[in-house]
Amino acid sequence: MPRRFTIEPLVIPEAPGASGWSDFDAANAVRNVCEAASYGTQDLVRRADEMLPMWQNTEFEPRHGLIARLDGDVVARAVIDTLADPASKHAWLEVLVRPEARGLGIGAALSDAIEQLALDAGRSTFIVYAASPDAPGPRLDAPTGFGSVPLENPEVRFLLSRGYRLEQLNRGSRLSLPADPEAVRRLEADAEAHAVGYSAVTWIGSTPEQYRSDMANLHTRMSTDAPTAGLEEPEDVWTVERVDAEDASRSSADLVPVTAAAVHGATGALVAFSTTFVPAEQNRAITQDDTLVLREHRGHRLGTLVKLANLRAVENDFPGHPSIITFNAEENRPMLDVNEAMGFVPIGYEGAWRRDA
Repeated sequence: MPRRFTIEPLVIPEAPGASGWSDFDAANAVRNVCEAASYGTQDLVRRADEMLPMWQNTEFEPRHGLIARLDGDVVARAVIDTLADPASKHAWLEVLVRPEARGLGIGAALSDAIEQLALDAGRSTFIVYAASPDAPGPRLDAPTGFGSVPLENPEVRFLLSRGYRLEQLNRGSRLSLPADPEAVRRLEADAEAHAVGYSAVTWIGSTPEQYRSDMANLHTRMSTDAPTAGLEEPEDVWTVERVDAEDASRSSADLVPVTAAAVHGATGALVAFSTTFVPAEQNRAITQDDTLVLREHRGHRLGTLVKLANLRAVENDFPGHPSIITFNAEENRPMLDVNEAMGFVPIGYEGAWRRDA
């Protein structure tokens, strides 16, 4: 007799331990199990209480979820993220099923449900980022010309069967800490020699008052200046108020932001930045968030400048963490060159897929 499963909305609790917490915690565990299985490391694990603020504070980044139960247990989840702009047609979707619950139709049912939620919200361009562990056999090449995924992987077959097309490959990389001091010194000397007219500034925690407007601009440009291949991801406008809201969310999530930025001497404006998030537990990996150099300021080693300044701050103020994890588009060779020179090594890859409904 086929095992029965049910799908229902993910209820967001008001606080850890409040009503709905057990389901939220179980849904987060689904994420952790699937990430660890895909990348072969626990470095991507996140606590549920760390993730909760990002689900509660959704004024600027709307998010909704579904869960699937099998025999009463939460074994899968689906997430839809959209822009706050109601005119935007894009939706970012994720469906994850615990390995022991696969092959029962749960992933297909959750995909149907989350895609319908997107359509009901007026979103018709679906983007999915799906990890693709390496495997032998034929490959599906990304149209960018950089990277491929195993054609026979279950997630690849599944997405192709639903009409998605592969647009881009992202590389997950890991830097063991502490970083090689000789490599860091060599890179710092090279960056300083090329970054004439620029300087680095670093802060820990919330964005200083004098940088909030510039950081809003940098975050907005992150959505237009970073390579997105055929995904054609839209501009995501940030304001000072959104910078403040993001700072507040991270603070309540018990993740400490460490930010390094490049100051253009002629104008005093921030023109590049790199942010990491440091968890409270010293034995856990640090997460690299966004790194960007504005297009008009590239060619001066500013990416190296801000990443190294960030690394120095992390190692000085938060010693003992085992690693930093980052993800980059495989065609973003300039950033990968910086990462590789710092000592980052690949841990896995994810495909970026698109479907136009």
